[in-house]
Amino acid sequence: MASNRPAPAAPFVPSQRGTEAFGYGSYSTDEGPWEEWNPTEDSTRPVRGRHRVAKQRGGGLARSSTVLGVGVMAAVGAGGMASAHAGKPPVSISMPDLPVSHLPAVGSLLEDEPSAPQGSATALSSVGMTGTDNAEDAGDAGEALRNRIMAQAEQQQGQAESKAAAAAVAAADKQVADAAAQAEQAAASKAAAAKEQAEAQAKKAAEAARLAELAKQYALPTSSYTLTSLFGQAGSMWSSGYHTGLDFAAPTGTLIKAIHSGTITQAGWAGSYGYRTVLTLDDGTELWFCHQSSINVSVGQKVSTGDVIGRVGATGNVTGPHLHLEVHPDGQPIGIDPMAWLRGKGVNP
Repeated sequence: MASNRPAPAAPFVPSQRGTEAFGYGSYSTDEGPWEEWNPTEDSTRPVRGRHRVAKQRGGGLARSSTVLGVGVMAAVGAGGMASAHAGKPPVSISMPDLPVSHLPAVGSLLEDEPSAPQGSATALSSVGMTGTDNAEDAGDAGEALRNRIMAQAEQQQGQAESKAAAAAVAAADKQVADAAAQAEQAAASKAAAAKEQAEAQAKKAAEAARLAELAKQYALPTSSYTLTSLFGQAGSMWSSGYHTGLDFAAPTGTLIKAIHSGTITQAGWAGSYGYRTVLTLDDGTELWFCHQSSINVSVGQKVSTGDVIGRVGATGNVTGPHLHLEVHPDGQPIGIDPMAWLRGKGVNP
């Protein structure tokens, strides 16, 4: 710290002393003479470092008063304070010549804290705060930071939990939708299968009804028979190389009946077929009854289902008594399977 510039010395004339000297109510001849004292660099101990505020302790008020007094004296010594009123002649200030050791230096007032090194900086936020206060502030800042971090963590956790809950809800909804779709599809498939089955049953019932109705119109050509040769069987016994009809083996003289109503178009000998009767139905289908032992109808005669048209025999190319039946749609020379045709009419040989 630079020393204070010495104040200009005022001539000491006791007779000119005023009655308003600093620090005194009136002049007294008992006082003085005193020597003037101006603080210099040699008389004051420099204070190193920046001023620091002492910790607030029990004697803080007394120390503050002491510092204030020292400051006042320093100002008085630096400025001179010539007079208390403007316009009056300057008045010198006399201070007792006390040893420097009796004056408390500013640095000694802060002896509880080590002097800060030259050029050191103290944060403005720490001025007037004790170590405990700084620790508490640091603790509060740490606690605030911790609370903020915890709040952010809780917020992030809440967001994650919300997202997880939303995902779980979406997954559950999807599962419910999939289950509903599967159930709907299964129900639709089941309904379609049931409908198809019902339609099949209805169709079967309708066909049965139709066959039952046809069965009233169609009948087997004979009774007490045995099927010995089927349509299409190959063999040298037949001139075509295969069997062209259906054989009903029965005793000679067994009655032969009309399968359906129609008109007799042929009745007589037919070579290898023996005695043959041809019954033409209304749709043009020809039914051939062959190997008869006798014929009971004539050409042009109308017959109905179940009418007797002849008897079983063994005429023509045969090995035993039987009825050889052939079916020729529209009078075609090549016949079809009589078994399938009869079943299509509701008659099962």
